[in-house]
Amino acid sequence: MALNDYEIVLKAAADPARVRILKLLGGRELCVYQLMELLALSQSTISGHLSLLKKAGLVNDRRDGRWVHYSLCDKKRNQYALPMLALILGWLDDDPKVRADQRRLASRTKKNDSRRD
Repeated sequence: MALNDYEIVLKAAADPARVRILKLLGGRELCVYQLMELLALSQSTISGHLSLLKKAGLVNDRRDGRWVHYSLCDKKRNQYALPMLALILGWLDDDPKVRADQRRLASRTKKNDSRRD
């Protein structure tokens, strides 16, 4: 089973869009619609990526009424998932797409914070 677990994690982490999702989830929860806005991808595409990431043990989901919130996995469901997350979170911070994603997220977060004041 270990080789299968290894393969699932590597395949999930091999897609650039999925890596961008993982980078956005670093330290926070996001819903599908938020990821759709940030990455300019369709709902079905985002949902498909999240399904693969969840199967690999890289993300968790939490239902709150109609909304499903996703976050990085913090439990050892797959022995390769947490080490892979640690690597991904330490990589690609200088990538233009990743930086642009983070700027869009920060901008949206600031807008939401100012609405609460």
